[in-house]
Amino acid sequence: MEFIHHTDGEALSCASFEPAPSASSASAGVVIMHGAGIGSKERSIPLARDFAAAGHPSLAFDFSGHGDSSGKLAELSLERRFRQAVGVIEAFAPGGGPLALVGFSMSGQTVADLASHLGGRVEAICLCAPAAYGPEAWPVPFGDGFTELIRRPGSWRPRTVFDALGAFTGRSVLVVPERDEVIPPEVTAGIEQALRTKSRFSKVVLDGADHQLGRWLSNHPEHRARLVDLCTRPHDPDHTDLART
Repeated sequence: MEFIHHTDGEALSCASFEPAPSASSASAGVVIMHGAGIGSKERSIPLARDFAAAGHPSLAFDFSGHGDSSGKLAELSLERRFRQAVGVIEAFAPGGGPLALVGFSMSGQTVADLASHLGGRVEAICLCAPAAYGPEAWPVPFGDGFTELIRRPGSWRPRTVFDALGAFTGRSVLVVPERDEVIPPEVTAGIEQALRTKSRFSKVVLDGADHQLGRWLSNHPEHRARLVDLCTRPHDPDHTDLART
């Protein structure tokens, strides 16, 4: 079902998918968030359908300035992304039910922010070629020097994101491409180290993929199925590290 949700002064375009009657019952709702630039919910819809087929209500949405949502990209910020995601989640999964959060690229930061904010509601996180930013970048609109700020050497090093991910105790899945021309390898390594601290960790390296994992996964249903399984499998007390797929 496609609908518009009004939050943060914007009209956000959303697409939700309910489990089929024949699907096994599952309670956690899944929220999928796209990356920056030309990212939109369209590339996430195949993955959202897969989660629904596995028994999980799922939702993908466009942040303001993206896809079919209102607003201007230059007026968006990491802070507004967080507020918009909170607003959508409150409408999609009210009442404090369990959640799984999936974030591509820039939304790796948003997932970390949400995991800190929502606490124990978040049972699983899946980070696909995730980015991390220093706290000084959080309130800056993308049209007001954001790019110049994040290009400063080491601007991502403050521990905000890494501390949030290091405190997470649910299931975590880190998905990285064979080659990533956007995310510095030090950022990926820092995120992996943080996730290994307390969470039940899995890592997937996708051979042949590049940074645009949303686009790549939309054309590879077998790998989407594996991610759904890793995000939703029963609790496993042991860490799992999948080297390549």
